[in-house]
Amino acid sequence: MTKPKRPEDLSVDELRRLLLEKRRVSRQQRLDRFRRTGRAVTLAPDLPPAALDEWRTGSPNAEQAHGPADEAPPRPRRWMDRALLAVEVLAILGLVGVLFNGMGILQTLNDEVAAALQQPTLSPTPLITAVVLPSGHTPPTSPGGAQPNEAEIPEHLRPLVQSLANLPVPTPGPEQAVRIQIPAIGVDAPVVQGDGWDQLKKGVGQHIGSANPGQVGNVVLSGHDDVFGEIFRRLDELQPGDLVFVYTSQRQFVYVVTGSQIVPPTQVDVMNPTSDATLTLITCYPYRIDNKRFIVVAKLQTP
Repeated sequence: MTKPKRPEDLSVDELRRLLLEKRRVSRQQRLDRFRRTGRAVTLAPDLPPAALDEWRTGSPNAEQAHGPADEAPPRPRRWMDRALLAVEVLAILGLVGVLFNGMGILQTLNDEVAAALQQPTLSPTPLITAVVLPSGHTPPTSPGGAQPNEAEIPEHLRPLVQSLANLPVPTPGPEQAVRIQIPAIGVDAPVVQGDGWDQLKKGVGQHIGSANPGQVGNVVLSGHDDVFGEIFRRLDELQPGDLVFVYTSQRQFVYVVTGSQIVPPTQVDVMNPTSDATLTLITCYPYRIDNKRFIVVAKLQTP
């Protein structure tokens, strides 16, 4: 007779097997008691001993009986998943295309609005500061001698000339011209502000409102050719490349002659502002006839 083993002598598998057997017996007893009292139910048959042993030991056969957990889904389902994925990708691509198209339309609208709001740049109308060119007078040989020549002023503009004669003389400043030298024709004369009859008796006059030496714009200087020292007597002898030196109280500016022309007294556009540093010299012409003007234009020499 085999000597019974003590619980501490049993292995883990043997203890598990005994526990399961005890549970099975207890379950069977409860079923028998239910049958006797009329409360029996129909249950699935117990696993055969061989299957029970396999389940207890966790053998691979038990897993195969239930089928693999990662069994692949049926083929129709895979195709449906792929179709849905393709639809989602197409939807995203369509949304991106709509966003880009919307941005392009918005940019086009912004450009059109900006173009509609943009106004053409208007050229400023030069202020009327003279109706005839300065230094005009009657010839010194005429009866009464040299006098301001009102005959060359259009009659309907004579009231305007009287109002322009009352323009205030600028307050002296260090940026104003004070002297002019033209070595090619022997000119060395003072420069005063204003080019009226009284100012040109004192030297070369700077037109009020014209640029100062060295500045961007048109420096307009006038002088007589046959009265009050004949300062610009030889102005018509200047050639392109000749130098004109204009001084302020602080420094010297050098201009280079670029050209000359003869114009009628009413061609005042030669005094208009310029986009670069320009010097315009004006005197009466011809000598002792004085019914036109001789104009010399020079540009500022850059260092």
